[in-house]
Amino acid sequence: MLPGLGEKYDVTIETVSQSRDTYCSEKYQKSGLPAAPAVMVGEEIIVQGADISQDRLEEVIRRHLAVA
Repeated sequence: MLPGLGEKYDVTIETVSQSRDTYCSEKYQKSGLPAAPAVMVGEEIIVQGADISQDRLEEVIRRHLAVA
């Protein structure tokens, strides 16, 4: 889903994958990044610990692009 949306909206998609230990570390928790799994658009956390529909994600991307 994500690569296709990156092409459709001409945005960069970045996927970050870390070990469970990294996500549980004090350093990661202080980073301000959400616990995995999560989806962020810009600096906004869209969903954390749950699934998101493609329609909802596209809605957020369009809103973000209109503001940017």
